Amino acid sequence: MLDRISVHGARQHNLKNISVDIPRNTFTVITGLSGSGKSSLAFDTIYAEGQRRYVETLSPYARQFLDQMERPEVDSIDGLSPAISIEQKTTTRSPRSTVGTVTEIYDYLRLLFASVGVPHCPLCGAEIARQSPNQILEQVFALHQNERIMVLAPVARGRKGEYKKELEAIAKGGFRARIDGELRTLDEPLKLDKRKNHTIEVVIDRLVVKPGIEQRLENSIQTALKWADGLVLVSVINGPERLYSEKLACPNDGTSIPQLEPRSFSFNSPYGACETCKGVGSTWAFDPLKVICDPSKPLFDGGLGPGGSSSYMISALNEIAEECRIDLNLPFEDLPKKTRNLLVYGNGQFPGILNILEENYSRASEGYRDWLMEYMSPTTCPDCEGKRLKPSSLAVQVKGVSIADFTAMSIARALPLLKSWSFTERELQVVSRVLEEIQNRLQFLCAVGLDYLSLDRSSATLSGGEAQRIRLATQIGSK
Repeated sequence: MLDRISVHGARQHNLKNISVDIPRNTFTVITGLSGSGKSSLAFDTIYAEGQRRYVETLSPYARQFLDQMERPEVDSIDGLSPAISIEQKTTTRSPRSTVGTVTEIYDYLRLLFASVGVPHCPLCGAEIARQSPNQILEQVFALHQNERIMVLAPVARGRKGEYKKELEAIAKGGFRARIDGELRTLDEPLKLDKRKNHTIEVVIDRLVVKPGIEQRLENSIQTALKWADGLVLVSVINGPERLYSEKLACPNDGTSIPQLEPRSFSFNSPYGACETCKGVGSTWAFDPLKVICDPSKPLFDGGLGPGGSSSYMISALNEIAEECRIDLNLPFEDLPKKTRNLLVYGNGQFPGILNILEENYSRASEGYRDWLMEYMSPTTCPDCEGKRLKPSSLAVQVKGVSIADFTAMSIARALPLLKSWSFTERELQVVSRVLEEIQNRLQFLCAVGLDYLSLDRSSATLSGGEAQRIRLATQIGSK
């Protein structure tokens, strides 16, 4: 292999028959005035030829999936290796994009936690254990006494496909099915759109939970467990539903969680995302600093922004003012702090300005909502506390650490922690490659000086230089 890259007679774009020798295994900068041909030489000539030659070595089958680059206008290039090009561009502004997702480290973490993670109860913190049919029966009797329920077997949960064989088997067994939330008889063949996600639940039984039906209910539960591979869904008619698992259930309160999958830890999937913030980590709420638009004025005289003309708002404020002897004719800022907090946040009797606005927002038209949004600000999700995932996903731990805790650490802390973890031979057979990928990418982020970042850092908050180095780590850090 030559110790340099020799370019002879480059005429690509605005290059004028350029010949140049570039030393290998060194850091070389091509600099010059705008339009002088820097990109034409680096990207459109050297990189293009290196990529073209590499693709030519692949089989015809592999080449059909890759972009074929044309040979650049150049007499010859010697000493060339397969090339990598990192494009400089602004990072994504999506609130769902993080350092972990951009580098794909988070994808490997999802695999790790789904494979060797230990689920814990999101309520009491106890380690989740398997639940027998008898334990499920006891839970149903304890929670749903004298209620009318359906015993369902979830055979497909939010996955694409036609499910022709499954539907035929359900019909052959003489059962009905609840498909995408709708009860269906299967007397005639049903064709589902294979491009859409579907949830299919076999209706095993409908009954009232009362003494004397224990054997029937136990048989129905066992039938559902067989149909759904260890899962049974108990749905109260016109009421809540509860999923029970023969495999995963809390020994204290009976809380069941679904089988762990990589999507259980994805905040971009409804199966992993926090139900309140939908995986964004923040929600929009009315901002007191915006709602009280001019504290130097009384609330009904320009101090209150939205809702100041609402009859319900006026009535509620006047009622609490009369009860607590509050002078609403005073400028808002002149009221005692305790009184201001009462008016804004409310108490047991008075809902407060913010809660009244939230209620108005939930019933408002789209146009009125857009106007109300001007008085709202993003705030950390109260349910997931900004961690983006469902409680059941946040409660899964690897070596005592949740996926949210791991991604919240700086990379400088996360890397040695990962190296300190030990696994059984059986676990390593499953996750050794995953651990290697995570470690390699974390090490490269440290090598390019980004060890102070955390994997849950939003991409929108990165500087241009940080974003560029992250792209470099993504392209080169994997092995």
